[in-house]
Parts: sequence; C-alpha cells; structure tokens
Amino acid sequence: MSIRRQRTPPPARHSKVLIIGSGPAGYTAAIYAARSALSPFLVQGPQPGGQLTITTDVENWPGDKSVQGPELMARMGRHAAHVGAELISDFIVEVDLSQRPFVARGEMGTRYTGDTLVIATGANARWLGLESEVAYRGQGVSACATCDGFFFRDRVVAVVGGGNTAVEEALHLAHFARHVYLIHRRDTLRADKTNQARLLAHAKVTPIWNAEVIEVLGDGRAVTGVALGDTKSGARSSLDIDGLFVAIGHDPATELFKGQLAMDQDGYIVVTPGSTRTSVPGVFAAGDVQDRHFRQAVVSAGMGCMAALEAERFLIDAETLEVLTGEVAV
Repeated sequence: MSIRRQRTPPPARHSKVLIIGSGPAGYTAAIYAARSALSPFLVQGPQPGGQLTITTDVENWPGDKSVQGPELMARMGRHAAHVGAELISDFIVEVDLSQRPFVARGEMGTRYTGDTLVIATGANARWLGLESEVAYRGQGVSACATCDGFFFRDRVVAVVGGGNTAVEEALHLAHFARHVYLIHRRDTLRADKTNQARLLAHAKVTPIWNAEVIEVLGDGRAVTGVALGDTKSGARSSLDIDGLFVAIGHDPATELFKGQLAMDQDGYIVVTPGSTRTSVPGVFAAGDVQDRHFRQAVVSAGMGCMAALEAERFLIDAETLEVLTGEVAV
C-alpha cells in the first residue's frame, strides 16, 4: 500500500509594501515606507546594491564630494534597515499581479505577498562581450558618460554605438575631453537627424565608420587604446585613447512582469506621467526599470521616494474604501 505524503506548502511572508530590487530606488522606497510605519520587505535580488556596486568613484551624489559606489549602497542599505525595513537576501523568480495581495516567489520557494508592490529591478547596460572590456571596467571602460565623463577632462576618449544614446554620450563627453571618437559598425547613424547634424558639425568629435572594437588595450592599470576591425574589409588597426564608453543600449530587468504590466517596445515599464503608478493599481515602478532617459542614481532615489509615498496613499485610500463601503480595493 502506497502512502501519499502531503506536500508542505512553501513558507509565506506578508508585508503592506513589498519591494523588489535594491539599488538607489529600492533602498529609498524602503526608507520612506519604513518611516511611514509600513514595515516593508525589500528582496535584494542577485546583486544587492545594483549597478552602483560595480562603480568606483561617484562624484555626483549630493553631499559627497567623492564616494565609492559599493560604500554608498551599503550606507543606503544600513539606513533602510535602521529605520525598520527588512532586507531579505533572496532572488524573485516568479510574480503574480492578477490579484491583491500580490505574490512573488523566491528562488528557494518562499512566497512573499504584498498589499502593494514597488518594482525597482533596474536595467543592465549592454556590453561588447570582450574579456578585455571586463578587465578594464572602472579603469577606463564605462557605460555612462554622464557618470564618468568628468574623469576624462582633457583626455582622448571613444564612444561605441550609433543610436541617439551614443551620439548624446559623445556630445556630452566633448564638454570635457580633448577629443572624442565615435566608433560605429556601419557608415550611417541610427540617431535622429538633429543629433546627427550636431555630432557631425562638432569640431571635437570624429566618427570612425565601419569599425568594431575587437579588443580593449591597456597597461594593466588603465585603458591605453582599442584594437579595431573593419566590418567590410576585415583590416585591423589601433586607436590610442584614454577611455572607452560603450553606448549600445540598456535592457530593463522586466522579464518577470511581461504580460502583466504595460511596457513600451523596449521592455521599460510604462507609468502615469509624473508618477510611478503602473497599469496595475497598487503596483509602482521606480528607477531605471522605467527611466530610459536619465539613468542616474539621484533620479532613481527620487523615484523610490515617490513610489513609497504613492504606495502609502494607495493603502490609505484602500482602507478608507473598505471602511466606507465594505469593498476591498483591487
């Protein structure tokens, strides 16, 4: 006679505010939600602290002349925990936004439920996929001209890409650098005509057409140049530079939410203008997961504040509706 063993349901934990993601947006949302006595859970994800944990010097964070990225994120995490947020070391692999409370399942099976949900999963820069590129990240290779351009004042730099982001990065760098090269694998740009005209007319910017970076060159401490391959002839050449900026796009970390939230054609979560509200009431999106334009830590932190305050307002309105009518807001 066989004995059926009843499966133990996975453990469940509930919070009024569930936050997924632990960059500046997630930590700031946790701080504000905790200060509102909402006892938020913050599930940190695979890279606690987000992209800033792989950034060295940060010189544009208000109040700090210079701070290391990992140190800044550690401070934000400690602040969130100090005011009452619970930081959970787990990785969300599945979410269900079809009803409230919302459900998120962790990698080890734990079910997290939230009356509201703040999505702060960020976005990841696309890289060239070169070993030498990885070796020199933070030592001359960057994916953010706005973040790191200041460090290349009066130096020679190159930008890889052909869209609006690459052109805008090149024009931004031209404010600091002695000269900027734009390396593009085709002979025409994808950027809009206005940006193209500005770039091609700039005396400090030189496009290099039909070329791709095949290796980042350096002395073990810093970038000294790049090896280029001609995309038509296959000929190889080298270019002496002090810094390389990769501007071939970002991928928002929204795979978990596809089919459940409105997104644009590139996978960024769509929010109500001037808000962090998504297409699902009670779900809010903050930071790079919805911001395709600025991608700055201070902007993400501001959105995290907005998301927490909007989540608090949603909960107040939902409780008021239930008291007045006996109906539960959905």
